[in-house]
Amino acid sequence: MRLRVLGCSGGIGGQQNRTTSFLADDDILLDAGTGVGDLSLAELTLIDHIFITHSHLDHVSSIAFFVDSVGALRPKPVTVYALAATIDTLKKNLFNWDVWPDFTQIPSADAPWLRYQEIKVGEVVELNGRKITVLPAVHTVPAVGYLLDSGRNSLAFTGDTGPNDALWRVVNQVENLKFLIIETAFSDKDRAIAELAQHLCPAMLGEELAKLERPAGVYITHLKPSEIELTMQEIEELEAPSRPQPLQNNHVFEF
Repeated sequence: MRLRVLGCSGGIGGQQNRTTSFLADDDILLDAGTGVGDLSLAELTLIDHIFITHSHLDHVSSIAFFVDSVGALRPKPVTVYALAATIDTLKKNLFNWDVWPDFTQIPSADAPWLRYQEIKVGEVVELNGRKITVLPAVHTVPAVGYLLDSGRNSLAFTGDTGPNDALWRVVNQVENLKFLIIETAFSDKDRAIAELAQHLCPAMLGEELAKLERPAGVYITHLKPSEIELTMQEIEELEAPSRPQPLQNNHVFEF
C-alpha cells in the first residue's frame, strides 16, 4: 500500500498547515481535513472510501466540498465509514440542509452521491485485499484510529487520542507493524489543556510510547502550528526506543 500525507497539522496557515487527511493508494481517504483540497479534480474522482476517526471539524470539513465537487462525475456514491455516533453527528450538524445539503438524498435517495457505513472498534474492513482494522481511541467525542495492512506490512494511525492502553494491546499484536503515526497536539506547558481535551503532549507521548513493544518508525501528527519547534524539541528529549519524526505534507509511506 501507499499512504500519502495530505494534511497533518493541528491548524491552518501557510502551505504546510493542512488539517488531518491521508490518501491511501488512489481510492481511500483517512479523515478529510483541509488537506483534501490540494488534490486535483481527477484525483478526487477516484476516491471511493472515506474512513473518519471522529466528528471534529478539522477531520471532516472537506467531505462536504469533496462530494459537492465530484458527486456528479462519479458512477457510484462515496462511502463514509464511521462510528454510529459520528455518523449521527454528521447527519445532524453538517449534512442537514442548514449547513450543507444532505448528499444521501442527492440526486435521489435511490442513487445518492454519499452513503454511510457504520463501523465498530475491532471490525476489519477488507477492500481488494487491503485490510483496515478499526482501533480504539480516547477523545472528547467517540473516536477511533485505524490499522492499514497491505498483507506485507502494516501502518497504525492513532487518530486524536489521549492515553490509550486499549490501543497498545492491539498494536503490540501486529507482527508486521512498520509505521506508527501518533498525535501530539500540545507542548508540555499545556499538559492540563491536553488532558482536558484528551490529546497528548510530549511527556504523555513518552508514557504512551513506553507501552509499544514492537519496532516501528514513529511519526508525529497534529502539531499546533504555533508550537511545532517547542513541541518537537520536547519530543526529541524523550528517552524513546525509536526517534519520533514530525510528519509533513506529501510524506509517502510504502508498506
